Amino acid sequence: MADKRAVLIVVDGMGDRPLIDHDYKTPLEYANTPNMDRLAKGGLVGLLDPISPGVRPGSDVANLALFGYDPAKYYTGRGPLEALGAGIDLGPNDIAFRANFATVDDDFRVEDRRAGRIRKGASKLAKAVSEIKVESVPGIKTIFKPTVDHRAVLVLRGEKLSKNVTDTDPQEEGLKLVISRATDGSEEAKRTSAAVNEFVKRSHEALREHPLNQERANDGERPANIILTRGAGTRPSLPSFKSMFDLRGACITGTALIKGIATAAAIDVIDVRGATGSIKTDYEAKAKAVIEGAKDKNFVVVHVKAPDIAGHDADFKGKSSWLRIPHGRPGPRSDCRARRSSKPSPETQRIQRQPWKPRTDTRTRPHAHPNRPSRTKQTVRVLDCSA
Repeated sequence: MADKRAVLIVVDGMGDRPLIDHDYKTPLEYANTPNMDRLAKGGLVGLLDPISPGVRPGSDVANLALFGYDPAKYYTGRGPLEALGAGIDLGPNDIAFRANFATVDDDFRVEDRRAGRIRKGASKLAKAVSEIKVESVPGIKTIFKPTVDHRAVLVLRGEKLSKNVTDTDPQEEGLKLVISRATDGSEEAKRTSAAVNEFVKRSHEALREHPLNQERANDGERPANIILTRGAGTRPSLPSFKSMFDLRGACITGTALIKGIATAAAIDVIDVRGATGSIKTDYEAKAKAVIEGAKDKNFVVVHVKAPDIAGHDADFKGKSSWLRIPHGRPGPRSDCRARRSSKPSPETQRIQRQPWKPRTDTRTRPHAHPNRPSRTKQTVRVLDCSA
């Protein structure tokens, strides 16, 4: 494949269920998608289980599998992938967590796990959190860094730490904050859970009276008054993408998780201005980056997050609109001629559009189980771009 180019487009959470309020259509059916329809019509369309049949894939293991790495062999937790994507150089003894700015009431009952998907001012709040020092457990340094919107990462650095601790995020609104506990009874895990609990407690103390949260409350917005942690893990040891597949890889994304997987696999991450990893992103800038990156790379991964966010927010029309936006006008490669050939020329582009999740359900909001009617569809299209 050294003389060819491949593009893998990962449309996060594109699948969904048909809803009665929208003529029994899914957001994808509701959207006007002429370019995607053209790819599907002339290409190969099939079903793919990223992990295995009947297993609901989470973001971390599913994307790890799409990059070609067996999660059963290489997965060491979500936190370290997020931390690597945030630009933190993890050591072998570091324990990394994914973290959320969240909203709790006076009884520490979680009212909003994402603090209204806070965007504006999150960096100011993060500065206050980054100054927290854990005092009850000696020899531990904390590193806290915001990523996209309400998301952040927490790293505990020091001796005698363990990833075998429970989350503090209850994973459901209306439930109380969970006290982190050691899952294996080891002294290392007990030290780690104690450090996590102190950090979360101190985050509430640092955030609840923060001027920005006072402003948010006055404006009727959810205050981001605590940090929730989950997905503890250690740095994964991945063989390089080049050594695994003899491909020169590049990755275009605004999402820390995907950046982290690419970093761990020694795939070049192309920073694109306007690629936010949030609900609003610059598709045209991403498309141009693909063309530029393909000049010296022969495998380019492009990740799009917006449909997944809309699905989690139960925003059917928003999800449909973000699926439609890339089709608003012809892209840079719209002049490529479709070819149906089992032996494409060296200049051939392979474009695979892959919604990795079975669906991000706009009705129930979480990732839905991959039952037969909604299993992931894989579209592969061969285009002749030699003209």
